[in-house]
Amino acid sequence: MKRGLLIIDRGSREKEVQNELGYICDKVKIKGNYYFSDYCFLEVIPPFIEEGVEKCLRQGIDALTIVPYFLYHGKKIKAAVTTAMKLQLKTEVKFTVSKPMSLHKSMTELVDKRIGDVLSKNKILLPKKQIDILVIGHGSKDPNAQIAIKYIVDGLSSKYRNISHCFLEIEEPNIQQGIDNCARNHPQVLIAVLYFLHEGAHVKRDIFEELNPAIKKANLKNVFVTKHLGTDEKMIDLVLERAKEVEN
Repeated sequence: MKRGLLIIDRGSREKEVQNELGYICDKVKIKGNYYFSDYCFLEVIPPFIEEGVEKCLRQGIDALTIVPYFLYHGKKIKAAVTTAMKLQLKTEVKFTVSKPMSLHKSMTELVDKRIGDVLSKNKILLPKKQIDILVIGHGSKDPNAQIAIKYIVDGLSSKYRNISHCFLEIEEPNIQQGIDNCARNHPQVLIAVLYFLHEGAHVKRDIFEELNPAIKKANLKNVFVTKHLGTDEKMIDLVLERAKEVEN
């Protein structure tokens, strides 16, 4: 059977986002033994979902696995899936849709790995039990966004001295409030985790426009920032695991 895989991402004009998605699709195709693998966007820029699905179908596949590449269930995923499944009516190719990249131990492990990378790079020798963590997410009106990020916080709470979360926009605690909360715990070292899939505009600019003044205002020292989640092998394996769950 010739099976294709299509990743649906929210969408971004940043070239780095497209490069990351292209890399993930190439790795997924090889590791998952797919005949074809590609990505498309729900919004912002093409290729949009219709174009992505049609491109997959032109490859002569027998089945298509659609992976919503989002950090939590929400309206965006519902819109993406609805759009994709409408196209099922136009073809005999069977579509299956996976869960998103949330509420899975791999995400907790990846965040822990990103923290470890920062500690190693900066030669911080303190045990984890003396390290404070602030997980920064995007923010959404959808309650599932809170659930997803709290899953990460709860999963790592036993490893670190303090761990909390905040959001870039839309909901609270915002970044200033998150930093102020951390400052009240008098951290020796604070690691800010960028809980974002891609190196888009938020990761490159927006977060730091909020984070740097907040750190200065709180007079915090020894604050370090992780990379975003990116193209880590754990993300690639999670895409494959989510795909295999529905294929099987």
